[in-house]
Amino acid sequence: MNGSSGIRLARAYLAAVAEPPAPALAAFVEELGPIDAAAQVRRGDVPELVANETTARREWDRAARHLKAAEAIGARLLIPEDEDWPTAPFLSYARSGHAHLATPLALWTRGPARLVELTERSVAIVGARAATMYGKHVANSIGFGVAELGCTVVSGAAYGIDGAAHRGALAVEGPTVAVLACGVDRPYPSGHARLLSHIARAGLVVSEYPPGAVPARHRFLVRNRIIAGLAAGTVVVEAGWRSGARRTASDAALLGRQVMAVPGPVTSALSVGCHRLLREPGTVAVTCAEEVIEEVGRIGVDLAPVGRPVEPARVTDGLSGPVSRVHDALSDRTIRDVGRLSVESGLPLEVVRAALPQLAQAGLVERADGGWRRVRHEARGGA
Repeated sequence: MNGSSGIRLARAYLAAVAEPPAPALAAFVEELGPIDAAAQVRRGDVPELVANETTARREWDRAARHLKAAEAIGARLLIPEDEDWPTAPFLSYARSGHAHLATPLALWTRGPARLVELTERSVAIVGARAATMYGKHVANSIGFGVAELGCTVVSGAAYGIDGAAHRGALAVEGPTVAVLACGVDRPYPSGHARLLSHIARAGLVVSEYPPGAVPARHRFLVRNRIIAGLAAGTVVVEAGWRSGARRTASDAALLGRQVMAVPGPVTSALSVGCHRLLREPGTVAVTCAEEVIEEVGRIGVDLAPVGRPVEPARVTDGLSGPVSRVHDALSDRTIRDVGRLSVESGLPLEVVRAALPQLAQAGLVERADGGWRRVRHEARGGA
């Protein structure tokens, strides 16, 4: 067994011997290296905190079986010793100082893409499973838009917001990553089997859990830290007062990532979590892909384009202060002379007399029966 395969086999054992997150084991492996750490765990020759995390499974060594099962479905074990391990995103885990944000020991991945490249520009889009049509529409639109702008969409492949975000990215053949709370060989939820198959062909399906691992309630919360960490920022589209999406946002904040939330109807129970987030310092309200990219993108480069919808232009846009005041003093129903306009605007007669020709040239006023009146215009749409 060469050194590379020995390290991978050791990592496969360590990744399964403790239930993630395993902060004590992660620190132990960092100190000794994976091969020596695995040997000591097998013997039970470990500190108490590591023993608490590993004793139940230390004799349960299925590393070779897991690697073979992964190979059979075109998956692999990605480890920190690999060139395509996303080192930069995971640096913030240890620095966070929070035990539940322990760095993963390895990741099982299924798909052709390189995780290190997908995380160079990435955003997580998460939210409620029982999403409304509004929420799914917004998630799909943002997923579509950020992928079209070259940004990876990271989510959890759940029903509702997650699935809508993944589908938005896939609609433009954009990169997307699905992080599971079970083995990468298990399509979960089963109704998303086709979606996960599509993601595995175009992007990556990722999990801390080995092939064959089944989903469990606590595992969904644990995997949320991976979703938060693989992205430069997290967008919550719809979420209840207490939800997994809010947990992902909380993990993102602890990891130093940008947290964003989409406002919704104040009467919707599925927007309560978003509105709660928006009351917290650091959360930014976003409504479209361009605003998301502006928050997580390159400073001074990934700015929301000017071409976004703007308020309708007014015919008086561009008028100087005095000229605008004269225009305000006019009426489209009543003819007013210069003296009356001076009183109404509070401007000297000579200023009013100078302003009226400018307004007439712009087509905003007209002479009538010895006085002036405003020309009625409809608001013009912005370009």
